[in-house]
Amino acid sequence: MIEGSPRPGTSPGAGKNDVREPTFDETGLQKLGDQIRGRGKPPSHRAPKRRYRKTKRVLLTLAIVIVVGVAGTAGYGFYLSHKIHRIDVKGLIDSPTSGADAGTENILMVGSTDRCALTVQNPAYGLCSQGVNGINSDVVMILHLDPKKHSVSILSIPRDLFVPNARTTGANKIDAALFQGPSQLVAAIEQDFGIPIQHYVVLNFDTFANVVNSLGGVRMYFPMPVFDAYSGLKQLTTGCIPLDGIHALQVVRARHLQYQGPGVTTSNPAYWPFENSSDLARIRRDHEFLRVLGTAVAKNGLSNPLTDTRLVGGVASQLSVDSKFSIHAMVDLVLNFRGVNAGSAPQYTLPVAIDQTGSYTYKGGSYGAVEFPVAAQDQQVIRQFLGVNATTDTMHGGQLPDPSTVTVSVMNGSGTYNQATTTSDALSALGFKMAGVGDSAPVGTQSETVVYYAHMTSADEAAAQAVASSLSGAVIMALDPTQITDGARVTVVTGSQFSVNPPASGATATTTGGGVTTSTSAPTTTTSTTSANSAFQAPSAAVTPLQPWDPRSCTASGGEGP
Repeated sequence: MIEGSPRPGTSPGAGKNDVREPTFDETGLQKLGDQIRGRGKPPSHRAPKRRYRKTKRVLLTLAIVIVVGVAGTAGYGFYLSHKIHRIDVKGLIDSPTSGADAGTENILMVGSTDRCALTVQNPAYGLCSQGVNGINSDVVMILHLDPKKHSVSILSIPRDLFVPNARTTGANKIDAALFQGPSQLVAAIEQDFGIPIQHYVVLNFDTFANVVNSLGGVRMYFPMPVFDAYSGLKQLTTGCIPLDGIHALQVVRARHLQYQGPGVTTSNPAYWPFENSSDLARIRRDHEFLRVLGTAVAKNGLSNPLTDTRLVGGVASQLSVDSKFSIHAMVDLVLNFRGVNAGSAPQYTLPVAIDQTGSYTYKGGSYGAVEFPVAAQDQQVIRQFLGVNATTDTMHGGQLPDPSTVTVSVMNGSGTYNQATTTSDALSALGFKMAGVGDSAPVGTQSETVVYYAHMTSADEAAAQAVASSLSGAVIMALDPTQITDGARVTVVTGSQFSVNPPASGATATTTGGGVTTSTSAPTTTTSTTSANSAFQAPSAAVTPLQPWDPRSCTASGGEGP
C-alpha cells in the first residue's frame, strides 16, 4: 500500500541520414511555427548563420521540454503528436479573450503515482503486481503564463491539503482527487480555490526519469548525508553528485527525509533525525530541482529544439495531456515564452496550517497527517500568483460583487454556542444581506469553515469569493447546491478556527468560543483570529529557503551552488 490519503475501499538519438538536422534562429523558429500551424513555406534544411541563443533557464522543464520538443519539423511534430497520450478532461476553462488577463493560461502539472500505468514495471518504484496500485498526485503544480507581461509564475499545492471537493463523495486530501481522474482534480482546484485551469499535463515516474536520462543526468550538491526509506534516497557522501533519472526521482519524492547533521555520529541512517513539515519540505526541494533541471536543459538540450530528438522521443510516449492541448497551442506557447528566464520566475507554495497530531479525524474516519487552508494568506498568494488585485474574481475575471448584493445564510458546524448568530451579525456588519441561521452536524473536533455556493457560474462563484475574502483562518470554498439554506446564494458552515474580518474601522471584539472571535455589533466592530485550542501549526510561508541538509545546485567547478 503506498503512502498517502486513505482510500475508501481501497533513447534514441537524432536520425543518421544524409540530411543535416536544421538549426534555427528566432526567425527560423517563427517560420517553423507558421509551418506547423499551416502558414508559410517549410523552412530550409540549410542552417542559418546566426544560431538560436540558449536561454539561461528553461521554464518548468517537466512540461515545457515536451512542448518545445514537438515544435520540430512538421512531419516529426505530427509524429510526436500521435505518440503523446490525449485525455478527455472536463471542466477546463477557455483562456480569457478580453480584460487585463486576456490570453493568460494556467497549466495544471501533475505527478502521478500510478505504477499500474507504467509500460514496464520497475521495482525501484514499487510493483503494481505486489499491490502498489494507488493513484494519487505526488505533485500538484500550476504554471501561470501571461503573454502580455511575458511573465511566468508557479504555484504548488501541498498534497496533504484537506479540501471539501477532493472527491465527488466528499472531503479528502487533494492528492486523493486523482483517484477519480483528472477531471475531479481540476474540479477541486477550480471549485475550492477559484483558479481556472486551461490545460492539464500528467507525468509518471518513467516520464520524469527519461527527461533526466536524456540530458545525461544532472548534478546536485549534497551538503549533508541524507536518507529516505520510502523514496529509496540513500546519499551517504557529500559534495556535487551526478544523478541519473531514478536517483533524481528519489530526491524529488523524498518526504520522510532523515539527515546526518552536525553532532550526529552514527553512520546508521535509521537513527538520523527526521526533518519537520515533510510535505512542504518536498515542495521546497522540488522547486530547487526545477532550477537544476532547467539549467541542465539549457546547457545540454533545447538550445536547438529541432535536433534533440533523443530528449523528446524518450518522453513523448509517456506523457499525457488534455485533448484540447494541440500542437498548434504548444508551438504558440514556445514562440511566446522561448526567451523567458525561468530562474527569475516566482515559485510559490500555497500556505497551509499543518496538523500537529498526525491523525486527523473527519466524520469518524482517520485521514492521517493533513493540512488546513489559511484563507487570508491563501487568497493573497493566489492573487499574487495570477497577477490580480483583491477585488478581482480570480475564476472568471471582473470585479467581486458588492456585499449588499450577496445573500448569505450561516450554519453552526462546530457546535460552539451561538456561533451561527454571532457570525451572521459580523457578516451583516460588513454589508452582506443575511438570510438566516441554523445548525449543521459537526464533522470533527477540528474542522474547516466552508463557504458553499450552488452553481459554477460567475455570479455564484464570485459571491462565494466575496464572502470567503471576508473571513480568515481555516476557510475554503466549495461547490455544493445541497448545502445552500434559506434561499441564500452562499451558505457558510462554520468550523473550529476562523474569524470574520473587521470592517474598515471599529473598536471591540467578541469571542464566541472554540477559538473563534467575531463581531456582534455595529460596523465599527473589529475581529481577530484566536487559535489557542487548535491542533494546527501557524500558517506556512509561500516562499521558504532551502534548509542546511537540502540538496541544491552545483557550481561549474563542482562546489555548492546558491
